Amino acid sequence: MSNVPTPTLARRAAGEFLGTALLLATVVGSGIMAEQLSGGNVALALLANTVATGAGLVALILTFGALSGAQFNPAVTLWAAAQRAFPWRDVPAYVVAQTAGAFAGVFAAHAMFGLPVLQVSHHVRSGPAQWFSEAVATFGLLAVIAGCGRARPTAVPFAVGAYITAAYWFTASTSFANPAVTLARTATSTFAGIRPVDAPGFIVAQLAAAALASVALRWLFTEESSS
Repeated sequence: MSNVPTPTLARRAAGEFLGTALLLATVVGSGIMAEQLSGGNVALALLANTVATGAGLVALILTFGALSGAQFNPAVTLWAAAQRAFPWRDVPAYVVAQTAGAFAGVFAAHAMFGLPVLQVSHHVRSGPAQWFSEAVATFGLLAVIAGCGRARPTAVPFAVGAYITAAYWFTASTSFANPAVTLARTATSTFAGIRPVDAPGFIVAQLAAAALASVALRWLFTEESSS
């Protein structure tokens, strides 16, 4: 039996705040750098943004996983609570920490590149195809966590990073798959932004996918009794 004490909720929430902040600093900062260096080549800029995000996500999950679970995502937190793998009483603290951390990361990225810290995005991301893309991206993310977590827990950081890297390219929305990320990206007018008016459609799709995953993945990965 391990003698290592369980971190307090305050420490775990702080880990979620810091991890999510660093994730958004990676997403937005790499988008700014990619746009500056790509010479107008959008595909090249997206590729650079993708690689940085996937690599950063692996590193951050490895760093904060033992402290907070490295969820960094309200959809993941709600899904985990629905699976009884995470206490419902801790959900509000995690969601607030993740959302606040996401905005902090966006502001940090702006500051690092000498841009106005407070911005509003004008990047149009809307329509049924993009909403469906967000549902697919979110469901797939949860499937990766559920299946890989059951079979090879130590591989989850790499599997999640690889999936998000792929989903940047196979979804029309470039795979936000995270309500906190979606909200925070309304506050940047850079490459990674999304208009505030478009965010609700993304978030509804993400949460709907999480609700579906809470039922479908429980059935899919539950072992049948041999009686």
